[in-house]
Amino acid sequence: MARLRVALTGGVASGKSRVAETLGGLGAVVIDSDRLAREVVEPGTPGLAEVVRAFGEEVLDEEGRLDRPALGRLVFAAAAARRRLEGILHPLIRELGARREAEAPPEAIVVHDIPLLVETGQEGLFDAVLVVDAPEEAQVERMTRLRGWTREDAEARLRAQASRERRRAAATHVVENTGTLEDLRERVTEVFEQLVSTGSTGS
Repeated sequence: MARLRVALTGGVASGKSRVAETLGGLGAVVIDSDRLAREVVEPGTPGLAEVVRAFGEEVLDEEGRLDRPALGRLVFAAAAARRRLEGILHPLIRELGARREAEAPPEAIVVHDIPLLVETGQEGLFDAVLVVDAPEEAQVERMTRLRGWTREDAEARLRAQASRERRRAAATHVVENTGTLEDLRERVTEVFEQLVSTGSTGS
């Protein structure tokens, strides 16, 4: 089986992390862009220094680490600030992701978990695109109930991302997260089996 490069994406609170966890349990090599994003701004990294130069010392906490809530309030309130941050982080994240992929077995299904896949125009770089989809009201409910956000903050985060329609248009596989956890696992397993089949045929 040839290595298959798969992108996993979905809106905030769509259930994407659960899907990534399930794919990992099925045998995929999952490369989490959010985790990479944290690594590239660890204390002492060029990434953190660049963020501080762009947004000021107020985005650091008392220990000199990135204060993510403070930075989030800045960038999600202004499109220009968000684009500036993305211009700093995305090249660093892609470089680190490529290194992690190179470490995977040659026959692996490598899943790149990329929240802003569509927004950054990367969907054409992969053999398949898996989109986790949920109604926006369900996303807002999850953000307010599970994350303690205000409805206003939740809706602002949704507005900062691509629309459901735009993400679905980029998908080769859609996972609807509107049922039970078992429903979600069954659908993810079905998609994984299709990916294995695709990889084994070399197409």
